[in-house]
Amino acid sequence: MKIHIDIDCFFVSAARIVDPSLEHKPVVIGGRSDTKIFSREAKNQTVNFENSGSFVPTFYKAYEAKDDDIASFMENGRLRGILTTASYEARAFGIKTAMSLREAKERCPEVIIKAPNMTLYQELSHKLHDFLALKIPLIEQASIDEFYGDLEGWIADEDVAAFIDALRHEIKKELQLPVSIGAAKTRYIAKLATTYAKPFGSKIITPWDFDTFINPIKVENFAGIGRSMRKKLHDAQIHTLGELRKRRGTLESWGPYATELYKRVNCESDTPIETKHKRKSIGISRTFDPLFDRNELRRRVHILARHLSFAILKLDVIPTVFHLSIHYEMNQKSHINISRAEIFTEKKFDALCLEMLHQADKHRRLQVIRLSINCSSFTKHSRKELSLIGFEDEQKMHNLSKQVQKLREKYGIDTIKFGSEM
Repeated sequence: MKIHIDIDCFFVSAARIVDPSLEHKPVVIGGRSDTKIFSREAKNQTVNFENSGSFVPTFYKAYEAKDDDIASFMENGRLRGILTTASYEARAFGIKTAMSLREAKERCPEVIIKAPNMTLYQELSHKLHDFLALKIPLIEQASIDEFYGDLEGWIADEDVAAFIDALRHEIKKELQLPVSIGAAKTRYIAKLATTYAKPFGSKIITPWDFDTFINPIKVENFAGIGRSMRKKLHDAQIHTLGELRKRRGTLESWGPYATELYKRVNCESDTPIETKHKRKSIGISRTFDPLFDRNELRRRVHILARHLSFAILKLDVIPTVFHLSIHYEMNQKSHINISRAEIFTEKKFDALCLEMLHQADKHRRLQVIRLSINCSSFTKHSRKELSLIGFEDEQKMHNLSKQVQKLREKYGIDTIKFGSEM
């Protein structure tokens, strides 16, 4: 059987380890986009490549606010920022992830707001991974607070329920982290089982109770069914997973993605446990106060490109698909994708990002509130295979990027900048 392990309210649980007085109180972890990245002051950004999950950015500040520093969320007398995690006590007031801190405070005046502590989260995540590796032969870390395990040939199916129940109590005792664990034939159903085991519970789905468990669940509660697929299913009068399972022909007519989705829901498809996580993409984004000045917008793209270039060179990969998206005021959006198989250099990447900005900026009369740049489809092919024309010049630029990289790793990402950033 496969198991899925998820830390309950991870960031809040971590804060409670530091401060046990937070137990049984409504607590939220706040977050603000680090717009200091755009300041002209020198900063030493910290780069995070491991265990990245939801709300754990690749780039975060080298310094971290004190855990009780509410002042970091105040701006001009107003409470700013969104919450990334809410305790179950806070959720009882209708507080949920991605809600503004101001609204959370209005719903529950007694709510306790804590600043994030990325270093602590990374440390606890590593400790849990190491602990699980002692208990289970095959462990895959899906995110900073989420793990998969394969018990096949290790624990007999009839003993899995007792094993996962004992495991969650061991984790709580050893690491002080509350986790919920789901078990099933496939990783997809195990993850679904974890949802219904929370908080601090365990749940096993056997072939005998599979139909009873899965059929009543709403389609939107299954991982992989997003807003567009949910609408498509609802338009086809498919509202529950049980109704979806009866409509195999309908989903197969929608193409390969829907066909695979049907197999996952019906426990017919699974993915092996990968003990070594392979990063498939990397990106950087920032939300800021409405900005109309396109010159300043270009300057900010230079800065985001520099930071992302640093991460790509650090990972030693060659991206071939590039994406830039713009969020405007009035809920307008625009984006562009470009594919290129070339040697990676910071200079070319910077120029490409500016080119994407120019093409993607469709609403130039509107103010911009968010910029995102993403790179994916990594390759390790030899550079000669990627670019035969002008290879020597390209190689020189790549070597120059590597030398700049060494200086930045030693003295900080802001050590060397493009003049256009100034």
